[in-house]
Amino acid sequence: MRGRWLSGDEWWRPLPPGASSDALRVLAARGIRAFGDGYVALLLPIYLVEHGYSPLAIGAIVTSTLIGTALVTLWVGWIANRHSRRVLLLAAAVLMALMGSAFAVVTNFWPLLIIAFVGTMNPTSGDASIFVPLEQTELTQTIAARNRTALLARYSVIGSCATALGVLAAALPDFMATWTGCTRAGAMQLMFGVYAALGLLTLLLYRPLSPAVEMADEAPKAPLQESKKLVYGMAALFGMDSFGTGFLVQSLLALWLFRLLRFR
Repeated sequence: MRGRWLSGDEWWRPLPPGASSDALRVLAARGIRAFGDGYVALLLPIYLVEHGYSPLAIGAIVTSTLIGTALVTLWVGWIANRHSRRVLLLAAAVLMALMGSAFAVVTNFWPLLIIAFVGTMNPTSGDASIFVPLEQTELTQTIAARNRTALLARYSVIGSCATALGVLAAALPDFMATWTGCTRAGAMQLMFGVYAALGLLTLLLYRPLSPAVEMADEAPKAPLQESKKLVYGMAALFGMDSFGTGFLVQSLLALWLFRLLRFR
């Protein structure tokens, strides 16, 4: 079946024609997670500075989050077709809640390094987590093929806008310290607690997902086949882009600016 161009009215609808309530839940969860990732990416290095960590130790923790996320995402890609995507998303939401709670109460280096490795926290405030491939594959099952691009475009826009709001929310600890007299570190601990609450809210959004989000057909015995060259080429391109982005991870940029202003 050939695709078609969507009219202007269809592009500006909250959901494209034919999208199910499952799509709305996934989009809402995407916005909530992106908001949390937006402020956590900025607060994480400053929070560690407040606890006396050196730039090297902070860089190690940030690197641990990136390596752990990459390995867990790769592992999920191998097993996703053999397990329920809904169950995998629920497990990821629980992990997000546990990680936020752990960062709110744990201050020792080695526990934080391990927690960062196995958790879902994203120091880049972008789409680098185990949620993204699962949510995107679920969205493709919630709408007709001709409207998938419109739905995925909304997924991307919601994530970008929510991340921007999260970055603005990173200023809240300073306001809280001024208004209430609490320490900045205490205010940031509260923000990590809010991150854990966002994980629980995401869990509640995933729970009602219907069986329609699962793939009805079994995975092919020889995946990719004629698409292998294209997929590998795109993976190499994204890999080079990510390598360059790694020199300016948002958390490390925030650390540099914070130290620059602090010691001026």
